[in-house]
Amino acid sequence: MLTFEGKRYDLNTLPDEVKELVRGMQVADAQLRMHEDTLKVLAVGRQSMAMQLNERLQGVTPMAD
Repeated sequence: MLTFEGKRYDLNTLPDEVKELVRGMQVADAQLRMHEDTLKVLAVGRQSMAMQLNERLQGVTPMAD
C-alpha cells in the first residue's frame, strides 16, 4: 500500500518505473534519517567538548582587550 498526497495506491498494480521511484524515495528517507541521527550525535559531542573547554579555561586568565 502506498499513500501519496492523500491518495492510496496498491503497490502491486503500479508500473515498474513507479515502484522504482517509490524504492528510491524509501532509500532517500532512510539516508536522511541516518544523517539526521549523525548530526544529533555530532551536536552532543560538540556540546560536551564546549563544556570541557569551559571547565579547562576557568583557571586561565584571558587576554586584555
